[in-house]
Amino acid sequence: MTDSASPRQIVARGYERLTQRYTEWATSKNDESRGRYMQILLDHARGGMHLLDLGCGTGLTSTKRLAESYRVTAVDISPKSAKLAARAIPRAQVICADMTKLWFPPESFDAISAFYSLIHIPREDLPEFFVRMTRWLRPNGLFVGCLTAHDMPAEVSEDWLGVPMYWSGYDSDRNRALLRDAGLTVHSAVEETQDENGDAVTFLWVIAERRAL
Repeated sequence: MTDSASPRQIVARGYERLTQRYTEWATSKNDESRGRYMQILLDHARGGMHLLDLGCGTGLTSTKRLAESYRVTAVDISPKSAKLAARAIPRAQVICADMTKLWFPPESFDAISAFYSLIHIPREDLPEFFVRMTRWLRPNGLFVGCLTAHDMPAEVSEDWLGVPMYWSGYDSDRNRALLRDAGLTVHSAVEETQDENGDAVTFLWVIAERRAL
C-alpha cells in the first residue's frame, strides 16, 4: 500500500487532504441514491430520536440535514473533517475516531446511517463490526447505508480526487448474509449504479432493522 501505510491511515490522510474538495464534489453531483435513502431516515424520525452517523465528513453532505430531525452523534476518521462538521452542526456531538474502535452502550440509537463510509473498512473487520453496530441499535432501530456490491479484498487508488484512497468489501450476497447474521432484518438491499467521474459505480444500498427482542 501507499508508503506502507495501513488502510486506516490511507483513508484518514486522504480525507484530511480532501475536506472541502470532497464536500464540493459530493454535493455538486446528482447523487439520487443518497437523497432517497436519507429521506427514508427522515421519514423514520420521531421527536427526540438519536441517530449515529458513521463517516460524517464535514457534515454538509448528509449530517446537517439529518440533525434537523434527530439528535445526532457523528463520527469521522479525519480530524479536519470532524472539526468542520462540529462547526457546521453545533448541536451534534461529533467524534473523531476510527468507527471500528468505538464503544457505545447497547441500545443507544434509534437509527444508524453510513453513506459511503463502510466501504473504507477492511472487509475482514466487517462481520464483527456489524454485530457491534446492531447492538448499538434499539429494538426496531433502523440501519440505512451502502456497501460494496462486488468482491473487493482490498483496492488502493493512487489518485482519487487527487489523493490515494483505500476500499474493501464483499459482494452483495455476502453482505446481505453478514447483516442477517448480525441480527438485522434486511428489508431492502438493492444494487444501484451511479456515475462517478465518468465511471459507472455500483453500490449495495441497504435498509435494515434490528429485530425486536
